Amino acid sequence: MKEVPLIETRNLSKTYTKGNTEHMVLQGIDEIIQQGEFVVLLGRSGSGKSTFLNLISGIDFPTAGKVIFDGVDITSLSEHERTIFRRNYVGFIFQHFNLISTLTIEENLLLPLELKKTIRRQDREDVLSILHEIGLAGREKTFPEYLSGGEQQRVAIARALLHNPKIVLADEPTGNLDLETARDILDLLDRRVRAQGKSLLMVTHSLEAVGFADRILTINNGHFEDITASL
Repeated sequence: MKEVPLIETRNLSKTYTKGNTEHMVLQGIDEIIQQGEFVVLLGRSGSGKSTFLNLISGIDFPTAGKVIFDGVDITSLSEHERTIFRRNYVGFIFQHFNLISTLTIEENLLLPLELKKTIRRQDREDVLSILHEIGLAGREKTFPEYLSGGEQQRVAIARALLHNPKIVLADEPTGNLDLETARDILDLLDRRVRAQGKSLLMVTHSLEAVGFADRILTINNGHFEDITASL
């Protein structure tokens, strides 16, 4: 039996309208991401990288085409259904960490789980376990402002993985970090995602991520090109 891709886009297109002007960001994208695959999408700022993340996660809706996520056409779902789908199957990591400053590290990590279900004792134990694994044991009652940028991004990685998503979407996750810290974060993200057998799609303009990827795509004028073989 043929394996069903985790994500498949079919003729995916997105056009934004401003006044009387239309700007096509993505045009006819046919792409597949397999379960367990680490894919890096390179491109300049404004090229449509983040738009692609928003489309395959159901945050945004395409102008044309479909997104098939683990056999489900998410473009046929209602906005509420897409929200529930994201909570269950997608983990997000952002450039600006997006930790809530008024919540402790433990509370930040538990928040995605609280949106899905009642928190169990096991969930709190899992938080302590993952904090130990990312080198932040004993910091669960700390607030984000007392962590360095690299430490905050480690927490963001833990938050993205804790609710057991099928794919992690990372949007410029090392953009605010120095080179050495960025390499540490990429190494941690690679190890943690592969250890859990998850898929990872990272959009970035940084070449540091290329060495960790199974496939490298570039985006230019709304089209994708697979450049893995050329690197």
